[in-house]
Amino acid sequence: MRLKISLLKEPKHQELVSCVGWTTAEELYSCSDDHQIVKWNLLTSETSQIVKLPDDIYPIDLHWFPKSLGIKKQTQAESFVLTSSDGTPVYSVVWGPDSEKVLYTAGKQLIIKPLQPNAKVLQWKAHDGIILKVDWNSVNDLILSAGEDCKYKVWDSYGRPLYNSQPHEHPITSVAWAPDGELFAVGSFHTLRLCDKTGWSYALEKPNTGSIFNIAWSIDGTQIAGACGNGHVVFAHVVEQRWEWKNFQVTLTKRRTMQVRNVLNDAVDLLEFRDRVIKASLNYAHLVVSTSLQCYVFSTKNWNTPLIFDLKEGTVSLILQAERHFLLVDGGGIYLYSYEGRFISSPKFPGMRTDILNAQTVSLSNDTIAIKDKADEKIIFLFEASTGKPLGDGKLLSHKNEILEIALDQKGLTNDRKIAFIDKNRDLYITSVKRFGKEEQIIKLGTMVHTLAWSDTCNILCGLQDTRFTVWYYPNTVYVDRDILPKTLYERDASEFSKNPHIVSFVGNQVTIRRADGSLIHISISPYPGILHEYVSSSKWEDGVRLCRFVKEQTMWACLAAMAVANRDMTTAEIAYAAIGEIDKVQYINSIKDLPSKESKMAHILMFSGNIQEAEMVLLQAGLIYQAIQININLYNWERALELAVKYKTHVDTVLAYRQKFLETFGKQETNKRYLQYAEGLQIDWEKIKAKIEMEITKEREQSSSSQSSKHIGLKH
Repeated sequence: MRLKISLLKEPKHQELVSCVGWTTAEELYSCSDDHQIVKWNLLTSETSQIVKLPDDIYPIDLHWFPKSLGIKKQTQAESFVLTSSDGTPVYSVVWGPDSEKVLYTAGKQLIIKPLQPNAKVLQWKAHDGIILKVDWNSVNDLILSAGEDCKYKVWDSYGRPLYNSQPHEHPITSVAWAPDGELFAVGSFHTLRLCDKTGWSYALEKPNTGSIFNIAWSIDGTQIAGACGNGHVVFAHVVEQRWEWKNFQVTLTKRRTMQVRNVLNDAVDLLEFRDRVIKASLNYAHLVVSTSLQCYVFSTKNWNTPLIFDLKEGTVSLILQAERHFLLVDGGGIYLYSYEGRFISSPKFPGMRTDILNAQTVSLSNDTIAIKDKADEKIIFLFEASTGKPLGDGKLLSHKNEILEIALDQKGLTNDRKIAFIDKNRDLYITSVKRFGKEEQIIKLGTMVHTLAWSDTCNILCGLQDTRFTVWYYPNTVYVDRDILPKTLYERDASEFSKNPHIVSFVGNQVTIRRADGSLIHISISPYPGILHEYVSSSKWEDGVRLCRFVKEQTMWACLAAMAVANRDMTTAEIAYAAIGEIDKVQYINSIKDLPSKESKMAHILMFSGNIQEAEMVLLQAGLIYQAIQININLYNWERALELAVKYKTHVDTVLAYRQKFLETFGKQETNKRYLQYAEGLQIDWEKIKAKIEMEITKEREQSSSSQSSKHIGLKH
C-alpha cells in the first residue's frame, strides 16, 4: 500500500496552511495564516476564495458540521467551527468516541476529561517534548499523539502505550485516523507517512511541502489532504492496497482499477470500475468491491462478468464474507446480500451505530449475524441471517466483562453454531448462539488471548496466547469432556512473531499472522484434524478411527473421543478413550452399553458430559423415576434425591437407606432436618429395597423390549 501524491505547481496560499477539512469526497476547504479560507473542487481542479478573515485572526483548526455518515447524495455541510490562536498552550483537542469525554494536550501531558461532573480525569506524560497533535478514533477507540520529540505514538483509551515510533529528523506536526480506524497518516517536515493502526508504516512520501500542520481524511477514507507550511495543500490517494485468498492476489493499482493475479499460472486480469474503489474483500471464492455508488461481486472462476448493483446508501465502511453471503455496513445500516446480488436482510437493534462497527465487533456465518453493542460492551446481539430477526427467543448474549472481539464458527449445523469472544481481561470464551429459555453456558477456553480466528473449512479455532500460538482442534470438547481439552490442543512458541502480532486469516490449514513490523508469517497446521472433522460431519466413524490409527497422535484420538460422545456414538468413543489411556472412562462407557433402555443410555451419556439436569429430565420424561433418583444418589445430590422421592411418592426409603450408609462410612450423624423428619419411625429394610430396585430394572427392560418389538411390528406392516 502506498500514497499517490498530487501537488499544484504554485501554492494557493501566501502563508503556511494551518488546517483543512472535507465537505464531500470531492470538495475541501483550507485555512491559512494569510487569513484566507479557500474552497477546492477536486473534480474540476478549481479553487476559489470564500472568506478573508480579519488580520488578527490566525486559524488553527477547522471542523465541519454535520459529519456526513456516507449518504449517497452527499448533503453539503453547511457550517463549520474554526479555532484561532489566542496564546493558550492547548495545541490540540478532540472528542472521545462516545462524545462524553474530551482529549486535549497540555505541554508533554495528555489529558482525558469526562464531561460528567466529579468524574475522574485521566492524565499521563506521553512525550518528551510538547505534544502538537492528537486524534481519537471512534471505531477502534485508539488515540494518536504527535510531539516535538519527533515521535508519534498509539495509545489505548486507558493511556496504555501500544506503539512508540522511532525518532524522526523533525518534529511530528500532524496525525490523523482514517474514518474506519484501520490506517492513520503522519505529517512532518517534507514528510507524509501512511501507517497501520498498530503503528507500523506502509508508505513514506517526501513531498516538497515544508511541515504538514494538519491532515484530514476524506469521508470515504480513500484520500488525504495536508495543510503545508509553504502555502500548498497536498493531496494523496491510498493505492496499491492488496487482498489475498488462496492462489489469488488482488491489487488496487489506481483509484478505479484493480489487478488480479493467479500465482499458480501467472494469469493477470484487469478490473475497471466506473467510480473510485472504497472497500474490497476477497474470501470464499468471491471478490466483493464497493465503489462510491455501486457494489461489484466477482467469482474467482470468472473475472469478466461481475454482478453489479446500486448501493442503498453510500460510503461502505465494512465488508464481511461468509460462504453463502456477504455483509455491507455503511452509515445507514447493515445489509446482507447473496453472491447473486439478492438482498437478504437488514438486522437492526435500538441505538445501533453502524459508523463504529469493524471486523472485531461484527461477525458473520452462513446462518447467524453477531454484533457487539457499543452502548453496553458486555452484550452481543444475535440475528438470524435469513430474516434479520433476533435469534431464538430474542435473548441477548450477556457477559460479566466488556467484550473486545467476537468470532462465529463457520461450519456445521445451525443448532450447533458457536461464538468465541475475547473480553477485556484477555480471556477467551466460547458459547452457543442458540438461546431458547435455558441459560447457555459461557465457558472459558484460554487466558491472555490477544487475537483469534476460526478456520473457514471446519470448526477449528486458533489464537495467540501470551507467548504461545494455540490451536483448539475441537473447541466443543469443553461441552463434552473438559478433562481431555488439553489433549485436543496444538501449541507452539510464538516469540518469533515479536510483540503484538495479529492473526490475519485462517484459510484451510494455513494461518497468516502479521507481526508488529508489518511482515507476514504463514503457519501450516496439520491437515488431519480437518479431515477428521469432515468424516465426523458425514458420520463416517470407521474412517475416523482408521485415520487416527494411521496418524498415531494422541491429539487426534482425543478429538475423536470428544466428537463421538457429542454425537452419541459410544462404540467409537470407547475405542478413542482406550487409545489415550482413559481406562475409567472406557469402563463407564461399557456400563452405559449394558443399560436396559435407550433413555437410560441417553441420560448416562449426558451425565458423562456433565449435563446432570438434562440427564435427569430425560429419565423423568420417560417415567423412569427411580433411575432419576439413583443418579442423584450416585452424585451425592442428597437434597434433590429426597425431593424427587417425596414428590413422586416412591423410593423414599431407598434414599434414606443410601444416605444412612453414606454417613456411616464417614462416621457421621444425620443433621439434615428434612432427612431427620422422613427417617422418623421408618425402619430400613435393605432386602426389601434391593427387591424394589430389581423390580424397577426388570420393568425398564420389559418396557424397552416391548417398545422395540412394537417398532418391528410397525415396520412389518
